Amino acid sequence: MNNKVVLITGGSSGIGKCVGEFLTQKGFVVYGTSRNPKNIQNHPFKLVALDVKNFESITNAVQEVISIEGRLDILVNNAGMGITGPIEETPTSEMRKVFDTNLFGAIDVMKAVLPQMRKQNSGLIINVTSIAGYMGLPFRGIYSATKGALEIVTEAIRMEVKGFGIEVTNVAPGDFATNIASGRYHTPVFENSPYKKVYQENLDLMDAHVDSGGDPIEMAKAIYKIIQTPKPKIHYKVGDFMQKFSIILKKILPDTVYEKLLMNHYKL
Repeated sequence: MNNKVVLITGGSSGIGKCVGEFLTQKGFVVYGTSRNPKNIQNHPFKLVALDVKNFESITNAVQEVISIEGRLDILVNNAGMGITGPIEETPTSEMRKVFDTNLFGAIDVMKAVLPQMRKQNSGLIINVTSIAGYMGLPFRGIYSATKGALEIVTEAIRMEVKGFGIEVTNVAPGDFATNIASGRYHTPVFENSPYKKVYQENLDLMDAHVDSGGDPIEMAKAIYKIIQTPKPKIHYKVGDFMQKFSIILKKILPDTVYEKLLMNHYKL
């Protein structure tokens, strides 16, 4: 049995819950987080209260785990939210909320766990990003930007903490069948909007991609494999062939050719 202690943000549903359940079955001591864990019954692993937009809440949750277990070995930085809409019509205040969750929230959780990992001279941080973070996608540009920014932050902090025996990596999922669509901020489809027709078509396409997405157990298996790897790579991608191949195409094709492919896919 493995007695390593794992903290998973956003562990009450979706990918986070699936990962936590899988790691629990593998013998890890798993804590998930939720803003309101008291409202969740019969969860397969322990939940602590944490709001990634509140640093005091983050530090309290991390200290609660450390006070119970005496250590913290692995952080899976999974909490996140989606946002859709034409950039012109999406309120900037809503954009800031998503950056606060997906980027600054993830950074603050790393800040909270690093002192303990440094004290142990060991630790692993896995930041959950997105294949969407490798490209600017129409009507998902802000979401792509938050995940792309977290990829770059991961590259930087990985070098900063390596000397303390701490490994940092990221794993970018494609589309998985979860409840993420229900938690997104959707800019409304305005009746008089010049984007009305094409935005509605793309909303329908996004929801179809999620509904027909892969099984989140693939993410759980990928994260377990990363944990078992002594020297993790910087970037991992988990998704179907075309989702991962799209990143390769972006690297090798001229920018305008790749843009044309995306525009054709999204019927723009």
